Amino acid sequence: MSKTRKKHSPAFKAKVALAAIRGDQTVAELASRFGVHPSQIHAWKKTAQDDLATVFEGGQGRSEKASEALVAELYQQIGQLKVERDFLARKSRL
Repeated sequence: MSKTRKKHSPAFKAKVALAAIRGDQTVAELASRFGVHPSQIHAWKKTAQDDLATVFEGGQGRSEKASEALVAELYQQIGQLKVERDFLARKSRL
């Protein structure tokens, strides 16, 4: 007998985690209501609480990393284009 894993959407996970954080119902009640295992609810709740601070960063941390990666990629492309240009300039002289 094989079990298939359910893939829950991020919106569903957030909904369940928020319900667990609210604390209006016990985890067992939430598990029966949403049809997921209580340990999964605990994991989603912990993830939500751990990552909640990043929501209020204003995107500064993520945008800085993205811009640094973009700058590095652009410098790499510039270097490659210079090498290609120099190669073609030498070949055209011959």
